Amino acid sequence: MSYLDSMERSSLLRNTLLGLIASLLLSGIKFLAGVVGHSSALVADAVESFADAIGSLLVWQALRVASRPADEKHPYGYGKAEAVGALAVGCLLVIAAFWIAWESIRTWAGEPSSPEPWTLLVLLLVIGVKELLFRKVAHGAKQEQSSAAHADAWHHRADAISSLAALVGVAIAVWGPKWTGQAWLAAADEWAALVAAAIILGTAWSILKPALRELLDADEPEMADQVRGVAERVEGVRAVEKLHVRKSGAGFYADLHLHVPADLSVDQAHRLGGKVKAVLLQKIPALRQVLIHIEPAEERTV
Repeated sequence: MSYLDSMERSSLLRNTLLGLIASLLLSGIKFLAGVVGHSSALVADAVESFADAIGSLLVWQALRVASRPADEKHPYGYGKAEAVGALAVGCLLVIAAFWIAWESIRTWAGEPSSPEPWTLLVLLLVIGVKELLFRKVAHGAKQEQSSAAHADAWHHRADAISSLAALVGVAIAVWGPKWTGQAWLAAADEWAALVAAAIILGTAWSILKPALRELLDADEPEMADQVRGVAERVEGVRAVEKLHVRKSGAGFYADLHLHVPADLSVDQAHRLGGKVKAVLLQKIPALRQVLIHIEPAEERTV
C-alpha cells in the first residue's frame, strides 16, 4: 500500500470514528428527549441512531482489517473485510427498521399522547448533524471506492431521513389536534416512525446488494470494459477474451486470456504478457492484481 493510500485510509478511519462518537451522543440525546417529551418516534429514532453507532464501530474495524497488506495466508489481501462490514451494517439497519415498526404499531394500538413541542428542536439538530456527517463520510468513501465507508455514509443519511420523518410526524401530532380538533392526529408520531422504518429498509437493501455482490465475486462489467480497452491497445495483442474482474475492498482483480501471434516464442509471449500487465496496472490504478493466460491467436487465411 502506497503512502497516499495509507493517508486516505487514515482519513476514512477518522471519519468513521467521528461518526461513531456523534451517533452515540445523538442517540442518547434523542432517547432522553423522546422519553421526557413523550415521543415514540423520537425514541424509535434513538434506537436507529444506536444501530448507527454500532454500524460505525463495525465499519471502523472492517477498514482496519482491510488496510492490512497481503500476506502468505491471504495473498489477495483483506479487502473483503469491507464488504463484511457493509453486510453487518445492512443487517443492523434491517433489525432497527423492524424494531421501529413493531414499537410504532404497539403504541398506535394503545393510547398515543401528543409529544412536547420542544422535541422538534432536538430533531432539527439531529438532521443537521447527520447530513453533515453523510456528506463528509460519503466524500471519503467515493475517493477510496470503499463499500464499507459508503455503507457507513448512507447509515448517517438513513438516520437523517428517519429523523426528518419523525419531525413531520411530531409536528402534526403536536399541532394537528389543536388546529383541526381531530384527536386522531396525535397518532401521527407513530405514522412517521412507520414511514421511517420503510425508508430504512430501502437503505438497508441498497447497502446489502453491493456487499453481497462483492462477497460472491460478481463480475464488474464497467471495469472489465476498461481493462479490455487498455489491453487491446497494447502492440502485439490480437484479442482479449474470458475477461473477468471482481472487486475486493477498494481494489479490483482481473483475470483474462490474451491472444498473441502464434509464431511468438514462449519467452516473447511471456514478455508481451508482462508488458500488458504493467500497462494495465499503470493506466488503471484501482487494479490490484492482473492474472494473464497466454493463448496463440488463430490466424485467418483468405
